[in-house]
Amino acid sequence: MPSTSPARQPLPPQAPAAAPVKALGVAAMVVTVVLWASAFVGIRAIGPHFSPGSLTLGRLAIAAVVLAFLVVPQLLKSRLLPMGREWLPILAYGVMWFGGYNVALNAAEHILDAGTSALLINVNPILVAIMAGIFLKEGFPRWLLIGSTVAFAGVALIALGSGQPRTPGEGSTADLAGVALCLLAAVLAAVSVIIQKPVVRKFPAAQATWFGIVVGALCCLPFAGQLAAEVQAAPPQATLGLVYLGVFPTAIAFTTWAYALSLVDAGKLAATTYLVPGTTVLISWLLLGEIPTAWGLVGGLVCLVGVGLTRRRSRADRLRQQRFQR
Repeated sequence: MPSTSPARQPLPPQAPAAAPVKALGVAAMVVTVVLWASAFVGIRAIGPHFSPGSLTLGRLAIAAVVLAFLVVPQLLKSRLLPMGREWLPILAYGVMWFGGYNVALNAAEHILDAGTSALLINVNPILVAIMAGIFLKEGFPRWLLIGSTVAFAGVALIALGSGQPRTPGEGSTADLAGVALCLLAAVLAAVSVIIQKPVVRKFPAAQATWFGIVVGALCCLPFAGQLAAEVQAAPPQATLGLVYLGVFPTAIAFTTWAYALSLVDAGKLAATTYLVPGTTVLISWLLLGEIPTAWGLVGGLVCLVGVGLTRRRSRADRLRQQRFQR
């Protein structure tokens, strides 16, 4: 049975978090969105030099080393490690999210452009909201459902624009194999968010992230030989890009995500990732010259509106918060 030590028991329900804590949660979400958006562009940029499995291993290995400098001293001081069944959800999201998700996404971006990949991955928040309502008992707030629907419509508009041929006679970028890989990645990510939520209630965000990264890296060890060969053949810029992916969108962004997840309902937090496709399109436009379509720009604005709606609260929720604050 799981340990019943008080140090690892979930915290009891409390009054709504103070304003500084809420501000930190919002800041963590902003960092996550920007860095995850940059990851789509980074993968696209260095993809020609690294195969999907080796890119995943390199990215996770770098992230594991970087986070170890923060996490290992904490573990040595507290001497608190997951025990028994506490490892099961960590192993699950380590394999599915840090391993499977990244391999599937890397493979997809060998076929699709960065913006299209980002928008296809963003069926994820809808899946998270549904599963969080069912399995985490977060319910189905009206504005969450309305906002998610509006934001998903924005994603569809971006998809419509991104799937059009760039020039007459050119094939659609939305290749079926790439679409299938992105949808697989979205499912793996959505399930992992639900599994990770209870873990971040017991362990600090950096530790929960590091455990998952190490598990994912161990799963990708069969690609070690391939990674070594590709690093030797790759230009310095591609290797630096791999380092960037490991440090920023992985070590930092997944930690800020886990921290935000410890403060915010999974469904509401996942809805903010609808901001990723628009951010990705902008970064891809600036760095890779992938010019967004008019449909893409309109879709990005619709996504912003949808995310704003998910943050609204019903009158009953506002009254409940007022009672807590008295």
